[in-house]
Amino acid sequence: MSRPTNKGHPLSPSGTTKDSSSEKTWVDGRRDEKEQLWAPTDVTPDGGLTAWLMVLDAWHRRIPGLLRTRPAAPVFEKISWIPSLQIFFMFAMGPIVDQVHDRFGPRQLPLVGSLMHVFGLMMTCISKRYYQILLSQGVCSATDVATIFQAATSSIPSWFNKKRGAVYGIVASGSIISGVTFPIIISKLIPTVGFSWTMRVSAYMILFLLILANLTIKSRVPPNPCKLFKETLARPFHEFKAVLLIVGFFILTFSIFVPMNYLVSVAIGEGMGRNLAEHLVAILNAGSLFSRLSAGIFADKIGSYNIFVVVSYIAGIVVLALWIPAMSNAGNTVFAILFRFAISAYVVALAPGLVVKLSPFAEIGYRTGLLFLFASIGGLTTNPIAGAIWQHSNGSYTGMKVFSGRVLDCRVYPGSGCAPASDGLEIKGHFLRPLLYCHCHKRVIISVSYGGCY
Repeated sequence: MSRPTNKGHPLSPSGTTKDSSSEKTWVDGRRDEKEQLWAPTDVTPDGGLTAWLMVLDAWHRRIPGLLRTRPAAPVFEKISWIPSLQIFFMFAMGPIVDQVHDRFGPRQLPLVGSLMHVFGLMMTCISKRYYQILLSQGVCSATDVATIFQAATSSIPSWFNKKRGAVYGIVASGSIISGVTFPIIISKLIPTVGFSWTMRVSAYMILFLLILANLTIKSRVPPNPCKLFKETLARPFHEFKAVLLIVGFFILTFSIFVPMNYLVSVAIGEGMGRNLAEHLVAILNAGSLFSRLSAGIFADKIGSYNIFVVVSYIAGIVVLALWIPAMSNAGNTVFAILFRFAISAYVVALAPGLVVKLSPFAEIGYRTGLLFLFASIGGLTTNPIAGAIWQHSNGSYTGMKVFSGRVLDCRVYPGSGCAPASDGLEIKGHFLRPLLYCHCHKRVIISVSYGGCY
C-alpha cells in the first residue's frame, strides 16, 4: 500500500510531503515573523511633538472619569453596588480593550466609548429608580470609560521608555482636574438647577473634552491583526513573578476603595457639616497631585516595585493610625490628604508600569488587561462587604475602618522575587530599613502586624 501524501497540509504551503524537521523550521519561522510584527519597528523616541501630543491625549482622557454615586449611611450596602460596579467594569474590560487596541489600533474603540459614556450620563439624568441608575452609571458609563483611557494608556509604551514613569505620572494627573472641579460644580449646581440638568451640564463638558482627545490619538506601532497563541494566553499563569503581581494587585485594590468610597459618608456620620464634607472629595483628589507626578519620576530612578512597597506600607499606616481615631473635622481632612497622597502612586507605579518590566512588548496590552481583570473582583466586592460590616456594627464606623486597614496591612505583594534586577532596592533612610528588610529577602510577605513580617 502506498504511503498517503501530505497534500494540502496546513504546515506545508507547497502541498508536498515535509519531514518533521522541515515542519518545525517552517512553524518557527512563522512564529518569528509574528513576533517581529508585534515588536517596535524602531527605537522608542522618548520625546518629540507627536509623542507629547499622545501624552496630552491620554491626559485629556483621564479628565472625564466617572461621576460616582456616594452612598448614604442608611443604605450603605445597597447603594455601594453602584460604585462597585463602576470599578468592576472599568477594570474587567481591560483584556478586551487592550486586545482590540492591539489588533485594530487606538482610534475606533475610544470613539465608540466616548459616545456611549455621554449616553450613559444622559440616561442617568432621566433615571428615577435604583436599577436605572445602576445600569446607566454602574454599567454603561463605567464600561465606556474603560475604552476611553485604557486604549490611550496602552499606546504610551511605544512612545516612551526612559521617561515612561514620569509620563504615566503626567497622564494620571489629568483625573485630578475632574476630581477637584466636578465635585464642587455638582454640589453647587444641584441646589440651583436640579439633578437632571446638573448631569446634562456635566455630560456636555465631558463630550467637549472627549472630542479634543479623539482628534489627537495615534499609535506609533501598526495594528497587529494576529490572534494571540494559547501559549501566550497561559504564559503569565506559569510565571511566578506574574502570578505574584496579580495577587498583590488584587489585594491592594480590595483594600483602598473603602476609604475612597465611604470617606464623605463617614465624615458626615461623625459630625462634619454637609457643606464641608462635600468638599472632602475635592480635597481628597487635590492631595494626589504631587504624589502622582513625583511617584512617576521616582519610579524611573529607584524602580516601580520599590515605590509599590513603600506606598503600600504608608497607606496601611495612615488608615490604621489616623482614620480609626479621626473623629473631628481636622482629623478626617488630614486623613483624606495623606491617604490620597499615599495611594495615588498606586495609579502611577503599578499597572501598566509594573507590567511593562515583566512582559515582552508583544504581551504588554494583554497582561495589563489581565491584571485589571483580577483587580476588578476586589473592586466589585469590597464596598458591599464594608457596608455589611457597618450594618452589623450598630452604626459604628470602626469595624469598616479596621477591615480596610487590616486588608491593606495583611496583603501579599510582589517582593524581590517579583521585581526585576533593574529594581534593586537601595533605601538610605534608616527608618525604612526595618520595614523593607523582608522585602529584600523574601519572595512573598504577609505582614501580620507592624511589629514583624512573616
